[in-house]
Amino acid sequence: MHAELDKLRIDRAFKRTDGPSPWVKWVLLAGVVLGVLLGATYLLWYLTDGVIEVEVQRVQVTGRRPAETVSVLLNATGYIVAAHKIQVAPKVNGRVAQVLVGKGQQVQHGQVLVRLEDDDYRAQLQQASGQLQAAQARLQEALHGARPEEIAQAQANVQEVRADLENARLQLQRAQQLIAKGLVARVVLDDAQARYNSLTARVQALEKVYALVRLGPRREQIDSLRGQVEQARGQVAYWQTQLQNTVIQAPVAGTVLERNVEKGEFVTTGFVGERGAKGYVVALADLQDLQVELDISQNDFAKLGPQQRASVTTDTYPDRTYAGYIVEVAPEANRQKATVQVKVQILQPDAYLRPEMNASVAFIAEEQQASSEPFTRPTISIPSSAVRHGAVFLCVDGRAVRYAVKTAPLSGTAVLVLEGLYGGEALIVNPPASLQDGSRVHQKGAL
Repeated sequence: MHAELDKLRIDRAFKRTDGPSPWVKWVLLAGVVLGVLLGATYLLWYLTDGVIEVEVQRVQVTGRRPAETVSVLLNATGYIVAAHKIQVAPKVNGRVAQVLVGKGQQVQHGQVLVRLEDDDYRAQLQQASGQLQAAQARLQEALHGARPEEIAQAQANVQEVRADLENARLQLQRAQQLIAKGLVARVVLDDAQARYNSLTARVQALEKVYALVRLGPRREQIDSLRGQVEQARGQVAYWQTQLQNTVIQAPVAGTVLERNVEKGEFVTTGFVGERGAKGYVVALADLQDLQVELDISQNDFAKLGPQQRASVTTDTYPDRTYAGYIVEVAPEANRQKATVQVKVQILQPDAYLRPEMNASVAFIAEEQQASSEPFTRPTISIPSSAVRHGAVFLCVDGRAVRYAVKTAPLSGTAVLVLEGLYGGEALIVNPPASLQDGSRVHQKGAL
């Protein structure tokens, strides 16, 4: 009995540690982890239960089309043309050195299109510049008159001849005295007289030269030299212009419709043969200034008025419509066709329009022109797979909402929306068979 009681005795030397047991900590940590896993599992189950993943795209407005309420007065077909098409021709003859633009390229006013070889023109300009400098030098010489050295030389020449004349006079006097005494022959007197007369004439000539040197050139001579300078300047200006014309620039801003030359070909300002030199380098047009050229039957022409409003469409993009109005009517009719040519200006053309495209024009009735009601409505095309039983599904706040639409065939993969959509909606494309109005949806990716 004592032995059993000793086993129940408390050991006073045993020290109790502070805090809970390590086993308790592990139990608590396991409970927290288990709670988080259970909560995440429930949240995932809640979010994915009944949610359908769908593909969503934003509905885009691609253009304008005539509203159904518009009264069409007359329909006609024609071709789109550039209002102002320019064939850029060279001003000088030459061989093409560089072609700096290509077909379809946008160019600005003054942009360099083509460069011609200019060696010949540079040589002609250099020659004309030399001739101008020579003419200017002659004019300056005439304006400044004779140099002091030249005047002094002319004066010395006169004095020298006067001295010779005085000597000849003295010899003539001695010859006359000797003849009177009969000491010399008559021929001696004749020689002395002739020499005196010759020197007298020479003195008079040199005195006139001396006077002219002191006076300088005549005014008529100076005017003639000035005319020569102006003529030389004109030649320099002409060859400078010819040299500048070897650089062919765009006369207007526009688009290159045609590139007519290549490097090494010859261009000319004269007669152009079928296989000879080219008469122009490129054709330009402003594609923001387009018109539709129509031939209206004389029987229908009376229905149209000045600046008649119209709606323009093309065969290439029938879902895109452009507003326009009559801008030009031919002053005479075509007798053979019994038509009158009419041009319709297209307002706000875009990159979808090209010259020479087929175009259809619907002229709007007068009451519609006077009305402030718009005569076009948005053009919207959507994938045909998005339409199911005359309706589409839109994604609104995480739910699928069914919208009834009115469509028309457009192509094999798209339809034209006539009613029901206005652009900007989040459209569910390829809706699954299980999708219903009000179903919870989750879109793939971002719009």
